[in-house]
Order: sequence, then C-alpha cells, then structure tokens
Amino acid sequence: MKRTFYRGRFIFIPLAVAAFLTLISFVVMILWNNLLPAILHVGVITFWQAMGVFVLCKILFGFGKGGRGGMGAPWMRGRMEHRFNNMTPEEREKFKQQWESRKCGFGGPGGRRGFGADWEDFTTKEAPKATE
Repeated sequence: MKRTFYRGRFIFIPLAVAAFLTLISFVVMILWNNLLPAILHVGVITFWQAMGVFVLCKILFGFGKGGRGGMGAPWMRGRMEHRFNNMTPEEREKFKQQWESRKCGFGGPGGRRGFGADWEDFTTKEAPKATE
C-alpha cells in the first residue's frame, strides 16, 4: 500500500496543483470582474489574465510560508541556528538580551503588544489658549 502511494503521488500532486491554480484563478477572475470595474473603472479580465495576475502576485509578493516569523528566509534561519548552537552560554544570554532590545516594542516579555498598547501612559501637552 505504501508503495502504491509513492507511485501515485507523481500523478496526484501535479493534478492537485493544477486544480488549485484553476480554482484560485477562477476566484480571482470573479472577484476582479465583480468588484474592480465598479470601484476603479478598469476593464474585465479573462480566466487566463486572472491566472497571470495571480502568478505575478505570487512572484512579486512571495509564496508565503506563514506563521514562522522571526528570522526571515530559510537559509538565514539555518545559518543563525548554526551560529547560536556554537555559542557559549554567556554569548547566548548576551545575544538574547540584544535580540529582545531590537524588537522595537513588539512582543517579548515586558514589551508592548503592538501599536497603541501603552495609550494609558500617553500624555499630551495642551496648546496654550489664545486670549482675545
């Protein structure tokens, strides 16, 4: 049974990718043709143009792994993991402290949880009132 699955994947995977691309292209076409001509006064597009728009967006904006965050590209993660594993415990602690200080206030222990998280402490100076 296991051997059958491995043989079938060479047929199933390309078919699944083609079906997914077809479905996404159809959704892009429908959304474009129903929304953008009324909002931005652009022309309607065909299925093949929608597929081109989708592929172009994937090339320009990336294929997105999602949920990983942090280190960026996989080659960068591997390199940083290798460097981190070769550090002494003192170097690791120093690195962690420096990394926490570079988060720009987003997340981490004691850090803000996004824009506006510390609005309670926000005070403004009142402008002097004009006297007449």
